[in-house]
Amino acid sequence: MPRTLLFACDLSAENRAGFARAIRLAAENGARLDVLHVLDPHLPRQALHDLESAVVAEMERTLTDLREDYALPAPDTLIQTVAGTPYAEVVREAHERHADLIVLGTHRKRGQPDLVAGTTLARVMRNAPCPVFSISHPAHQEWHDILVPMDFSLPCRHTLREVITRFPDARLTLLHAWCIPGERELASHSDYARWREHEVARLRERLESEVDQLMGEVGGVPELELVLEQGEPLEVLMGRLRRQPPDLLALSSQSRLGRQSPLTEQLLAEPHCDLMVCRAW
Repeated sequence: MPRTLLFACDLSAENRAGFARAIRLAAENGARLDVLHVLDPHLPRQALHDLESAVVAEMERTLTDLREDYALPAPDTLIQTVAGTPYAEVVREAHERHADLIVLGTHRKRGQPDLVAGTTLARVMRNAPCPVFSISHPAHQEWHDILVPMDFSLPCRHTLREVITRFPDARLTLLHAWCIPGERELASHSDYARWREHEVARLRERLESEVDQLMGEVGGVPELELVLEQGEPLEVLMGRLRRQPPDLLALSSQSRLGRQSPLTEQLLAEPHCDLMVCRAW
């Protein structure tokens, strides 16, 4: 169970869904909710002092409004401001507070993946010491269906453990993208088709064994489905999200998928669902 949940608040309209989800997560898990706003350190001292009071008052009003809107109980809450570079301060505060997770709202640059890479959201996801949630959907939406892209690397295994530990009752879909050599050149040959069918069956058997081993290590057996789809990982994942968006997508910050910056940028610019990004280990 989380002990400290850090919510980075920028007071924007897009931030409200994240704020409401943070309140709900903190209340449901008995965690303290630390609400943090980062101020511009280059403002004059008196302006900073006056702005700090106004920002804290606004965050308190928003907290009250969201609790009433969603009928949420009141978690133990600490509201504070700091001055500095937003992503660096969020990461630093997460370390100092031993935060169990960080919640942020979705970014305003929707549909503009080329502008997302340097944002606070993307930088926090790359550097946070704990899982980071990017929230775009209302807090009353349950996280029943969780999609976990899997290449069975160490980072992906760690992400799966995090998901099972935090959401033991969810329905998990493990999505694995595969490619077989010679597909384009030999697909019409009957011998190749038989060999291909055999290879895919062998791949599924091996991956199902991997999943069984992971479930044995974790000690929990949630409702789980292994889905194999042919194609490049980025194309397979984006196609799945457009056809059948889950409630929550869980990724590693340094998985084989996560290293492809276009993926992270596309996901943040085109949020089909809420997003959970875990550290690599």
